[in-house]
Amino acid sequence: MKTNKIIKKGLFILSGIIGLFIAILLFHIITAKPPVYDTPNLQVSRIDFKSDIDSMQARKICADLRSIKGLTSDSIIVKRNVVVYFHNNKITNSEKVFNELMAKGKGHYDAQRYILPANLADKEVCPMNQNSLSYRLSQKINRFFN
Repeated sequence: MKTNKIIKKGLFILSGIIGLFIAILLFHIITAKPPVYDTPNLQVSRIDFKSDIDSMQARKICADLRSIKGLTSDSIIVKRNVVVYFHNNKITNSEKVFNELMAKGKGHYDAQRYILPANLADKEVCPMNQNSLSYRLSQKINRFFN
């Protein structure tokens, strides 16, 4: 008889603790706000070269780009006749980077800055199909918690 009372008390206390934890969890989920990060806004830009870039030129271009403020050393990709780089658009923009690179190249670079065509500039870049069920479901869940 005493064992049943002890087991019932233990289960009652355990269910109370679990209920308290669930209430705390729900409180945190409901009152949570999305974090605000003051991180740099990275933007991808491209420079098209008219002649082939050999390995020596690629090293020189990378060195020149790394010396420009707002670019990081691991964000420069040189392939074929194209240089793709990421820059912090709070510090610099693609036009400034292009002009500084041309100034550092002292006329040796035959290149032009890639400018996105107007019909592509307004196009959304979300990789998901926005009419799909999974996209709509994830949006509803995101709106519920934020």
